[in-house]
Amino acid sequence: MRKKVLISVIILTLLITFITSCAPAPEEKPKGAVTVLGVWGGDELTNFQEAVFPFTDETGIGMAFEGTRDLAAVLTTRVEAGNPPDLAILPNPGQMYELAEDGNLIDISKFMDMDKLNTNYAKAWLDLASYDDTLYGIFYKVANKSLIWYNPTAFADAGYDIPTTWDELIALSDKIVSDGKAPWAIGFESGAASGWPATDWIEDIMLRTAGPDVYDKWVSHEIPWTDPAVKTAWETFGEIVGKEDYQYGGTTGTLTSFFGDAPAPLFTDPPEAYMHRQASFITGFFPEGVEAVTDYDFFPFPPIDPAYGTPVLGGADLIVMFNDTPEARELMEYLASAQPQEIWASAGGFISPSKEVNLDSYPDELTKKMADMVVKAEVFRFDASDLMPAAVGAGSFWSGTLNYVGGEDLDTILGEIEASAVEAYK
Repeated sequence: MRKKVLISVIILTLLITFITSCAPAPEEKPKGAVTVLGVWGGDELTNFQEAVFPFTDETGIGMAFEGTRDLAAVLTTRVEAGNPPDLAILPNPGQMYELAEDGNLIDISKFMDMDKLNTNYAKAWLDLASYDDTLYGIFYKVANKSLIWYNPTAFADAGYDIPTTWDELIALSDKIVSDGKAPWAIGFESGAASGWPATDWIEDIMLRTAGPDVYDKWVSHEIPWTDPAVKTAWETFGEIVGKEDYQYGGTTGTLTSFFGDAPAPLFTDPPEAYMHRQASFITGFFPEGVEAVTDYDFFPFPPIDPAYGTPVLGGADLIVMFNDTPEARELMEYLASAQPQEIWASAGGFISPSKEVNLDSYPDELTKKMADMVVKAEVFRFDASDLMPAAVGAGSFWSGTLNYVGGEDLDTILGEIEASAVEAYK
């Protein structure tokens, strides 16, 4: 009897062991969610969430995104309250420098693969994301502003070549005038924000005549607005906007044309103008029915002083870290990799500064070209007016450009902007 019971116990034990070994392993407990604060909404947020989905699916780490249109104020309040998000997506490095100076950000070089970052990102991008030689962020989504748009069909019909230097650009402008047409379609009107498109011209020119180091000093008001380097940039700008016959509608047309309507003369038959300087987003204002490459294309804003090459002016979002958790580290490492950036790139409306991102990820040839410009740029700088105090960058600088185009004395204009800057930078 005992033998039968013992055999039964052994069989039951073996059966339980077999069932246990065949059963699926218990699922891992879900990891915590990473909180992310940013300004993205609509399609941008949808594309970002799609880009993060493979990460959350593979790791079990969630992402809780909080969107706000007043990022600076919300972020400042949360940091002061001791409740910052794990990650934040900043629209420019200005606030990053302030947060880093106050000791609120995590040094991401402590856990990121720096050899990989140095391989995939140009030094300019890592320098811009650093404060006091410490890396605090990763640039993620870039806007390219150093573009001159043109109608390829119209250029071919007229026999015009793409200029590769400022002198060639001026020579082409003179040729178009001699042919009885306006070289440039320009519009600086934008309601209460009128003048901002003109500041982009001056910023692009400043990078090409004074170089990035002087540009940085200008942005931080380490040199006055009356400095010869600043005046030279404005005078070079005047080589275009100071000539009535260069502008479709003359200076009056430039000052009164809404910036979104300004490119329209490129697409009339026959064309009423041939070139338009504006950022990548301007294609959203082009007339319906025009086709990329056939009806519109771009070339880089050309170099002026060969010593400074062809820098890129623009904007970019960068990701910074406040809470050093394992989950936040994993998401930061993932976002710096090619996979999420290629997912968004394929959806459109996205340019990455990473060399690791395959250019074939972009949905069209123009975006691919813009991305190539960004990746290969030895110098990238942010829109200066966006980094300046509002009283200057969105005030006296804007209005000063309009006064200059209208014919007012340049020294007087620069003196007035300088007076406002002295007060604003206090």
